Amino acid sequence: MTDALHLHTLDWGILGPALMAGLLVLATHVPLGVQVLRKGIVFIDLAIAQIAGLGVIAASAMGWEPQGLSVQAAAMGAAAAGALLMTWMERRWPDIQEALIGTLFVLASCTGILLLAGNPHGGEHLQDLLVGQILWVTPSQLLTTGALTALLLALWLGLGPRLGRTGFYLLFAVAVTASVQLVGVYLVFSSLIMPALAVRLARPRWQLPLAWLTGALAYASGLSLSAWLDLPSGAVVVVAMAAVSLLAGGLIPHSRDG
Repeated sequence: MTDALHLHTLDWGILGPALMAGLLVLATHVPLGVQVLRKGIVFIDLAIAQIAGLGVIAASAMGWEPQGLSVQAAAMGAAAAGALLMTWMERRWPDIQEALIGTLFVLASCTGILLLAGNPHGGEHLQDLLVGQILWVTPSQLLTTGALTALLLALWLGLGPRLGRTGFYLLFAVAVTASVQLVGVYLVFSSLIMPALAVRLARPRWQLPLAWLTGALAYASGLSLSAWLDLPSGAVVVVAMAAVSLLAGGLIPHSRDG
């Protein structure tokens, strides 16, 4: 099944929930992205998203219900295990942490491919995992993700640095696991990194609002363009995210400019 919207006009009955899904992803990923850039661990998002996806693939290979709680638990458990492993690696080998995170991403990706090798629909499942099916999010998914997003933001804003290294990685794992099942690995990574890159030189107090605005404009324009051109929505939003972030990075005043 393709994620393209076969319409010649914009149907916000379909695009509206997709946009809401994108805004929920941005709500947690923008502050996490700013922190990730400061820590210099850019590939953590890709790695944890892929590990969470591996949990989904493994659960599917065992015949579990695709939208069941057992699959959600498998994805969350895999992501949490990956987060704890990365916490240990950061303590043990801080000088090569980024290389180890990249290695985990490749291993999780290849393991997923191997698990799907005997599945006649494996290519379709892999595409759904990477590019997502943002147009087909359901109201129950939005409600569940919205409640989880509120909880994660409360923990992030309430505890902040007191979360510590392990707390940060676990919170990150939960946020990514929820997001990757809404929008796919590529959009999760784009939502985390691209808006944060666009505002990295802005005044600190403006970074989060400007990054949220950048991401929201990218989702709105990408979804509209995908409907207009009848192209896969997830891929178009990723390209729109890059374009809007590049434009924002050139327009936003830098802190050193006074």
